[in-house]
Amino acid sequence: MLLNALSKVLNADMSCLGNASGSGQAGCDSSNILMMVLPLVMIVALILVMFIPQRKRDKKVKEMLNSLKQGDRVRTIGGIYGTISSIKDDVIILSVGPDKVKLVFARGAISQVEDTGVENTMNEEVRN
Repeated sequence: MLLNALSKVLNADMSCLGNASGSGQAGCDSSNILMMVLPLVMIVALILVMFIPQRKRDKKVKEMLNSLKQGDRVRTIGGIYGTISSIKDDVIILSVGPDKVKLVFARGAISQVEDTGVENTMNEEVRN
């Protein structure tokens, strides 16, 4: 579909170029050409607006996952807060809660690195 529209635009441009005398061929003014090219330009702009920010986010997430180290406080995509006990390849073991329960996660399950320890702020009601 995109190639078909592009070929129509190119054919319209070529037919206008063939008339070098400027005698005024019907449908060959610049506004018609602009109306044919404008949707293509809008589609390209929309694709750029959608994909460039996503690539930047993916790059930041990849850098964050590669920089994980033992002792980092993290949050998983499931909302579990914990401290990294050990890392082996793509497997991360988290210590969670006041009892330091060990949970095993894939490296990709880490959502973000936290600055403060959420699991240390639990009150007695939650512990029991």
